[in-house]
Amino acid sequence: MMSVRKFSLGVLLLGCTLVPTAKGQDWPRWRGANGDGVVTGFTAPATWPVALKQKWKITVGEGHASPLVVGKRVYQHARQGENEIVLAIDLETGKQLWQDSYPVAYTMNPAATGHGKGPKSTPVFANGKLYTLGITGVLSCYDVATGKLKWRKDGFTMFKARAPLFGTAASPIVDRGLVIASLGGNDQGGMVAFDAETGAEKWKWTGDGPGYATPIVVELAGKRQVVTQSQKHIIGIWADNGGLLWQIPFDTEYVQNIVTPIQYQDLLIFSGINKGVFAVRIGWRDNKWVTDTVWQTKEVSMYMSSPVLSGNLLFGMSHRNKGQFFCLDAATGKTLWTGDPRQGENAAMVLAGNTIFSLTNDADLLVTSTADRGAKLLKKYHVADSPTWAHPAVVGKRVVVKDLNALTLWSLE
Repeated sequence: MMSVRKFSLGVLLLGCTLVPTAKGQDWPRWRGANGDGVVTGFTAPATWPVALKQKWKITVGEGHASPLVVGKRVYQHARQGENEIVLAIDLETGKQLWQDSYPVAYTMNPAATGHGKGPKSTPVFANGKLYTLGITGVLSCYDVATGKLKWRKDGFTMFKARAPLFGTAASPIVDRGLVIASLGGNDQGGMVAFDAETGAEKWKWTGDGPGYATPIVVELAGKRQVVTQSQKHIIGIWADNGGLLWQIPFDTEYVQNIVTPIQYQDLLIFSGINKGVFAVRIGWRDNKWVTDTVWQTKEVSMYMSSPVLSGNLLFGMSHRNKGQFFCLDAATGKTLWTGDPRQGENAAMVLAGNTIFSLTNDADLLVTSTADRGAKLLKKYHVADSPTWAHPAVVGKRVVVKDLNALTLWSLE
């Protein structure tokens, strides 16, 4: 694939010394530093402002990929015309530092035309490299100092399948020097691990096609495991070699396995459209892996929105009643609170200290608190004039929001 790069002389001169490294308040991947929607180092203002202050707004292109913030830079993956682009942007000014562009033709499933041609996967930053995954399964590695493409892999070349029914949406992750990505399409795909520096393939699991959920990495029952929803299952893959440890059959309507799993102590919590919410304990018993369901509730159920966890409180958005926020006891599954109906199709949720930020697809940023189980709305800010499906990046007292075509930096101060 041909690649076109644009970058300033200043960036080239500084690139040798100013390579960003992820810090505590950075937002370097899907759902933040640990993939759980939690941001560190946040202190809520004594009084919430009447309105957020817009610091800058720039046009970047279409797509649902979430912005990353690392150091003093924002990284964004988007689409302009028939090209997927990757941008590095100065956090303080909104000025573009470098850009890469490569052609990606894509025909949308008629059922997903409202979501555009992507990209939908969020990049991941690690050790001075940025890894992006396009809507057709093109995995790229960039040197963030210069914007230079280091290596690129095409899921179609590996699996002869472009993408799942609604496009590639599972975000890549980095674990112990490996970039792990869900590639291929329905019945012709799997999970592949590449050397983060060279792109060399290290292991491949092909037991099922990809879903849309981003994997998490957990240590359970003595094994480091990559856990996610694939096309027809919930799976645990041995992170060392890609071997299947366990799987749970899991089918959702129209093959829409989307929700990112979350770990609570020794439990894994899952959900899907019309599947309720349930917790599973993974173990090794009688010389085999076992998956014991500890609790399950059908009072609430998640479709696209992934939950956040504060202590033993699980906060999420149910697709029931046309969008309804909720709070569950993560230990028992007991429903502690459900909110008003008709809150939207999706909410990207961030936990910052005792504050919960929930960005709905209608561009409303809702502020609630864990102190009252999220039941009281502290503040509501409208942050865009077009839909907001991408996850916001909360860093300090600032929030980076991606809407249909633009990227905006908002400040609480």
